[in-house]
Amino acid sequence: MDGMSVLEATRKECETEIDRLGSEKSLIASTDAQLNRNRVLAEAAIAEMHAHNTLILWADDEDDPTAAQIFREVAATEIDHYERVIALADSAPDDPNQSPNSLHKHLRNLEETPVRIGAGLLGRPLVSLRSLLQVINFFINEGNTAAADLFRDLRSETNATLERGVELLDAVCESNDEYEQARDAAVMTINVVYEVYTTDLEALGIDPKPIC
Repeated sequence: MDGMSVLEATRKECETEIDRLGSEKSLIASTDAQLNRNRVLAEAAIAEMHAHNTLILWADDEDDPTAAQIFREVAATEIDHYERVIALADSAPDDPNQSPNSLHKHLRNLEETPVRIGAGLLGRPLVSLRSLLQVINFFINEGNTAAADLFRDLRSETNATLERGVELLDAVCESNDEYEQARDAAVMTINVVYEVYTTDLEALGIDPKPIC
């Protein structure tokens, strides 16, 4: 087993969840149906700040020096994303360091290095790649080319984070058991996000399942 097989197995097992998290309903869920420019930007920025804070916490107590360094580097990418998103908004969120959401509460409880990598550098980016696509589509529909281009760049950099996660797994995992732990953590993380997605949509009276 290797990092790429972990990624492929995660994609296969969570195909339905990832597909639905990339639907047009994802923005409705994340913004509480407030589909306006500032709310979309605020939610995107807060997601980046949450990710930065989680990765810094991991880096600070990570025993593996290679993993700690990568966590710090990805955290720097996330805070850069936050600042670039906020530059497009009319104002910054009132509290960008607000209490972590369900995803980041889950992530911050993880301790083993392969588990953190699977959850934070595979599972989380797989979800982000889909949600960022909907943000891009939102700004295309708004005729805001600059914002759409920015989120295309963020999506490309998120894909690079996913690739780093695969490489880091191969650097730290010493057994198939550790790769399997990473895969299970990635799957669990996607399921945590999907559960929040379905709960939020159902609270709005919207069926999370696609209409066939």
